[in-house]
Amino acid sequence: MNEPNNKGRDHFSSRFAVIAAVAGSAIGLGNIWRFPYVAGENGGGAFLIIYLLFVLAIGIPVMTSEFIIGRAGQKNPYGSFRKLAPGKPWYLIGLMGVAAAFMILAFYTTVSGWTLEYFYQTLTGSLAGKSDSELTMMFDDFLMGSFRPVIWFIVFMGFTAFIILSGVKKGIERYTKMLMPVLFLLLIALCIRSVTLDGAGEGLSFLFSPDFSKITPKVILEALGQAFFSLSIGMGTLITYGSYISKSEDLGFSALSVGIADTLVAVIAGVAIFPAVFALGGSPASGTGLVFIVLPGVFQKMPFGEIFQLLFFLLLSVAALTSTISVLEVIVAYLVEELSMTRKKATIAATLMVSVLGIVTVLSMGSLRSFLIFGKNIFGLLEFLTSNVMLPLGGLFIVIFIGWFFSPQLTKAELTNEGRLKAGYFPVYMFIVRFVAPLAIAMVFLYSLGIIRF
Repeated sequence: MNEPNNKGRDHFSSRFAVIAAVAGSAIGLGNIWRFPYVAGENGGGAFLIIYLLFVLAIGIPVMTSEFIIGRAGQKNPYGSFRKLAPGKPWYLIGLMGVAAAFMILAFYTTVSGWTLEYFYQTLTGSLAGKSDSELTMMFDDFLMGSFRPVIWFIVFMGFTAFIILSGVKKGIERYTKMLMPVLFLLLIALCIRSVTLDGAGEGLSFLFSPDFSKITPKVILEALGQAFFSLSIGMGTLITYGSYISKSEDLGFSALSVGIADTLVAVIAGVAIFPAVFALGGSPASGTGLVFIVLPGVFQKMPFGEIFQLLFFLLLSVAALTSTISVLEVIVAYLVEELSMTRKKATIAATLMVSVLGIVTVLSMGSLRSFLIFGKNIFGLLEFLTSNVMLPLGGLFIVIFIGWFFSPQLTKAELTNEGRLKAGYFPVYMFIVRFVAPLAIAMVFLYSLGIIRF
């Protein structure tokens, strides 16, 4: 299990390291910040069931496809496609993944900085005693400012770069193996507190008692889109991490384990949030402000609420960090392998480049908010281009590549470790990546662009 993948290439040392690192990439703000408010806006339990089905039936097979490309190619997304399809333009998909990682890191770290701000505000007691309108004004004033959001962005990028600088084993593996158990423990503590509140049953019913009358084509497509966003599909991280997976690891089992862990965290986040929101008079359909405006108000109404609020924003920061390190690694791996840079120089260069775009992104919420492109500020534009265009396109071409271009024999060889493992699911997997996944992703893509409406 500990043999290197190829000479001189770093790799994950164990199955737990693989699952911790890849789950850390997938588990982030998408699960704890985005999932609860998207579920809240789309009917709760009915949305949850559809989301779970999509993760299992489509998300995990697409994740497996990215692992196959990474481990077979043994390089970053661009290099892996060039190696597996020499002389063909498939490398453009890998290049788009690297570009998407660059853009995602700029706005994702912006939001990650907000988690540090709210952790600090809780620590200093600045949120205590604030009314809902004061909390709204406080959040707006923070975004409109320039100094604090920029400082928190730089601090978060610094944490991310420090871990990446240490390499795959000593950096990514070491820290995700420590951070992921902490993340789970924090979530469980918050769940226990939330479900023991008077009136928590209404929140649990909202999440686990599906009202199938609320299922619409929009809800179905939102659930598929959330599954892709949550699992980090199409942005190059899974291909990059796949290239660090040992040749003796079971790729199918690893993808299933990550999918289960990722989904479990999303559901537990819902259990931690919805009972508290219902018990203490909040609204589950509060959009992006659910975490930064509604929840601080909810925590204040709890006994020992400030302690749990502190734990919650610490949890958000940890989840965000395990994701930002995976996204930065995509860019660093590209610079190291394609431009022959040392890891130190590549990490510094990538951090500086992302920080330039990131600071502009931060300021687009404040002093540059009047600067619009196609009616969107820089933050909104980067989020739209990556989430609605680049990630769905990346996922679509990845399954087309595995389903129709890459040799089925080589695909099966990766899934069975050259015949040493059984993969009885192989025919079903190939059917999904050839027919089901491309159609489903295409639907999400066209819907997100407004080309199809229901």
